[in-house]
Amino acid sequence: MPSVTSDPQGPAAAGAEVPASAPRRPGRDPFFDNAKYLAIVLVAMGHSWEPLPGSGRVVETLYTFVYTFHMPVFIMIAGYFSRGLELTSDRVWKLVTSLVVPYAVFEVAYTLFERLTGAPGFPLSPLTPYWLLWFLPALFLWRLTTPFWLTVRWPVALSLVIAAMGAVTSNIGGDLQLQRILQFLPFYVLGLQLRPAHFDLVRTRAARIASVPVCLVALAAAYWAVPRTTTSWFFRRYGAEQLGSPAWVGAPVTLLLFLCAVVLSACFLAWVPKREMWMTALGAGTLYGYLLHGFVIKAAVKWDLFQAGLFSTPAGRVLVSLVAAAVVTALCTAPVRRVLRPVVEPRLGWARSPRPAP
Repeated sequence: MPSVTSDPQGPAAAGAEVPASAPRRPGRDPFFDNAKYLAIVLVAMGHSWEPLPGSGRVVETLYTFVYTFHMPVFIMIAGYFSRGLELTSDRVWKLVTSLVVPYAVFEVAYTLFERLTGAPGFPLSPLTPYWLLWFLPALFLWRLTTPFWLTVRWPVALSLVIAAMGAVTSNIGGDLQLQRILQFLPFYVLGLQLRPAHFDLVRTRAARIASVPVCLVALAAAYWAVPRTTTSWFFRRYGAEQLGSPAWVGAPVTLLLFLCAVVLSACFLAWVPKREMWMTALGAGTLYGYLLHGFVIKAAVKWDLFQAGLFSTPAGRVLVSLVAAAVVTALCTAPVRRVLRPVVEPRLGWARSPRPAP
């Protein structure tokens, strides 16, 4: 995707890509590309755990732990690199071609996939994003509101109020998964408020050391919570009443999940390598991995691959995780990006009306 920020990192933002053959710019910080790659690996692994039959309490604990922060950290990085966004005609055009057009293309592609793999009546519904595609219209809408969040006083607090209102309301409807857009909004707004100094704090040795006991406590809390609550809270798709709780519970849960996600995101970032590594180039292709790995997961479900006896064993669950990591890594590579760039990063200059002469 083309860059939509003025930050030196430019296309390193979540949902912003660079050409596979382009050299890395001197001002580009490999830390963020490494973070994006590691986060997309966690996304793919989490999706591979969902279909496991009788996954067990340990896998569900890891699932809960990972789902607490893996999308929030992506969204915060997206917000961080949207700080310089100005809604000029060129920027809005880039938002449309880099988010709206790929959303439409993959909505059709996933619909055809479903129809060809056993669900001939699967509907094409552009306002009801298919599974993981919700992130594209969400990022589009968040970025359109960026000037407001850069202007208003106390933006993070206001966004939390909006998210809490979404969590206590159960009749918002499913169009564009608006519940998720509202409930994940605070992470984008927080990203807009972050500065390089904040990331410098989590890249210190002290932060790495402190993150270890924090993560151990979080894992213990997740292990305790698994039989007592539902992981649907982490999807942000529903109001509190839809999850079997009183409406008012949505507000404190929103704040609690926000705080947990921010803390664990900091712990995650503390262990992200700061130097350029083999994974750095892959971090510029995470959008490809995100959009494409869904085909692999869904195909494996339809072909009952997850029902194999091997995957009911601890070794089989480790194997599933490794395969998911390998698949999403392959989908972020330069050859895949070169082949699929016309649909993931379309260049639609021909569709723009010519600018009038000055």
